[in-house]
Amino acid sequence: MKSARLMQELIQLHTLKRSDYPFIHEEGKRGNLYCTHCGENVLFYLGIQDEPKFYHNNEKECAYVDEVIPKATEKTKEKEVNGFRLPQGRSILEEVEKPFKTPVRIKNIPPFAENTASQASPTEGYLRSLEEHGISFDHDQKRAVTYCHGPLLVLAGAGSGKTRVLTGKTAYLFNEYQVDPRSVLLVTFTAKAANEMKQRIKTYPYVTAKHINQMVCGTFHSIFYRILSFHDHNNQKWDHRYLLKNWQKEQMIKQSARALHIDEKDFPFDMALQLISFWKNSLLSPTDVRANDSWEEKVLQMYQAYEEEKQRLNTFDFDDMLSSCYELFKKNPQILAQYQKRFKYILIDEFQDVNKVQFELLRMLVPESEHICAVGDDDQSIYAFRGSDPSYLTEFEQMFDDSFQITLQQNYRSSHEITAFASQVIKKNKRRKAKNMVAQFKNEAYPTLFYPYDEEEEALMILTDIQERIRQGHQPNDFAILYRTHSTSRALFERFTRSNIPFKIEQDAESFYDRFIIRTLLSFLRLAINEEDAQALKDILPALFLTQSHLQDMKANSILHDCSLLECLSMVQSKYAFQQSKAKKTVTTIKAIKQLSPLLALEKIEKELQIQDFIKKRGNEGNKMDKGSEDLKELKLIAKKFTTLLEFIEYADHMRAKIKEMKQISKTIENAVTFSTIHKAKGLEYPFVYILSVVDGSLPHDYALEEYRTGTEQSLEEERRLLYVAMTRAKEQLHLSLLQHRKGKKAYPSRFLPHIKNKIYSK
Repeated sequence: MKSARLMQELIQLHTLKRSDYPFIHEEGKRGNLYCTHCGENVLFYLGIQDEPKFYHNNEKECAYVDEVIPKATEKTKEKEVNGFRLPQGRSILEEVEKPFKTPVRIKNIPPFAENTASQASPTEGYLRSLEEHGISFDHDQKRAVTYCHGPLLVLAGAGSGKTRVLTGKTAYLFNEYQVDPRSVLLVTFTAKAANEMKQRIKTYPYVTAKHINQMVCGTFHSIFYRILSFHDHNNQKWDHRYLLKNWQKEQMIKQSARALHIDEKDFPFDMALQLISFWKNSLLSPTDVRANDSWEEKVLQMYQAYEEEKQRLNTFDFDDMLSSCYELFKKNPQILAQYQKRFKYILIDEFQDVNKVQFELLRMLVPESEHICAVGDDDQSIYAFRGSDPSYLTEFEQMFDDSFQITLQQNYRSSHEITAFASQVIKKNKRRKAKNMVAQFKNEAYPTLFYPYDEEEEALMILTDIQERIRQGHQPNDFAILYRTHSTSRALFERFTRSNIPFKIEQDAESFYDRFIIRTLLSFLRLAINEEDAQALKDILPALFLTQSHLQDMKANSILHDCSLLECLSMVQSKYAFQQSKAKKTVTTIKAIKQLSPLLALEKIEKELQIQDFIKKRGNEGNKMDKGSEDLKELKLIAKKFTTLLEFIEYADHMRAKIKEMKQISKTIENAVTFSTIHKAKGLEYPFVYILSVVDGSLPHDYALEEYRTGTEQSLEEERRLLYVAMTRAKEQLHLSLLQHRKGKKAYPSRFLPHIKNKIYSK
């Protein structure tokens, strides 16, 4: 049905504003929508599979046919002036909301080729034993497993069976060549991957516990830390008890910041630690670094102080495990020679993710080894922020003499429809090795582009689609929703929290309401509700360019003058007149917003207290990926839904609490929808995948676009690889959301998609 009654008012879809769709949906759930024919309750459908409609919840078929009332056009809109009806024009600044856009299914893709993965012919020896045990390889996999004549690069596209190749090759070395397990080094990027490798190798015929126990299999850090602590055992700091935890590292960085007179409230220490880690993994000591701007200069000073403090305390951090082992090898050639002689066969997983220190360590070990096998996919290199560089993979042949390359191009994970679409996207990258990925099955479930009006509608459409599929028999853990950054998932989290669908989030997920700018703005509202809220007063000090010492003065004045903490803000003493003036203005503004709606209150604070100036200042000094102005826009969009400040604050507090609760639940829950950043989803797979906000500014991210405008393409190419990784997590169905409005502003489809629009888009 295209019409219904909301209470006593007739509403029709063709006259309804798109921005009102979520509101109408909620009214239906509250029982406030009625059929215009039979008078029974109806619901409002807003999903991906069908167009919006009103429907009976009890699946009753109503014989009523909608009465269609012609929609007014610009020419028929009129207004009455002194008894005359005059045409009413539209302001050129007024944006017309677009009608619902039907999802686009990508159908015009290359035809599917049957039986594309040619199986290797039966052979003698150990491979014959594997086939008898049901373990087979396609032609290229077999070549990779059996090649043992020098350096080998296995270019393994998404879903091509790289784990099977690595484990099969290891078992092949043990049984075909009778290789001593102690001479085999298998390097992975995570402890989980290392354990999975060993468990998989155990399943191969004639592989014994002795093989598994004697081979060296682990992460870069675990392997080289063991070498470091064994040969430098006289240095007590390599005891694992002296390994700094993340909170200790942050504490040390903050200590150095205080010495530099940097306000803790006004500096993104997580980004500072990330940059320091990047420098260390790039083998850059504090004396080697050349800061690019004033922010990096501050971080460099912290880096110097951090290293000095570690040395004073005789402690070490995670990055020292590699950089210190590198120094050990450089200063002690005899130790290096010992390991060069021992490790005759070196196998590396996820080679596209190695950084400089990891690559240099491997290259040190290789001279005496005739057999290094690197497996990876340059199209899935997405960790530049921690120093990873795909050029180590793309230039493998130049770095290792007499090397050989084998490309695995059969995708055993995703359908032909998904594989073909993803290939169209990634092939536009310039710095890559060409691959022609071929799927093993088709299912006629074409990738879908859908067009939500904004983030709220996006979340509702995805929730509706998942609810439909679960009713059809699918399980919650069949679904994953992927996004570029945690902040993108705010509306999604809040929508699912109000549903009965179980979901899980990452442990490092941050509540939108805990973000610095958001916490600051909400604190202004908290003070309007409670003038004695000391924490709220503390949180607004950075926005007023005041320090924590001022807070102590205000607490003292509150007792001395018997007035509220807020009122004491007007008594602030400072050598800068602008600070005193701003403090007094803040008191007046906060008292004036008490009876305003949340939206009007935020707008008044923004205007009268020049919040944008504060956001710009912090943005220049802090997190380059943290767009504070966009946070403010989104907060105002949320505020529209509430009438009082108290309702709004209680809602924000509830959502903050839900994030903490979901982190705990996510540790144990298994059968649940997965919410994940694309980075964390790498290596995983799901039958159904939804990708949020595939629009410019989100994917690719704003920071990559800014770098691109300066003539740098590396970040933009990594963003395209991120989209490719997200797409290739899907096994059966893939849905991409192309928002029409993002953070309250008009959005444009990701530039990674238009180049193929005329080729393969079809309704």
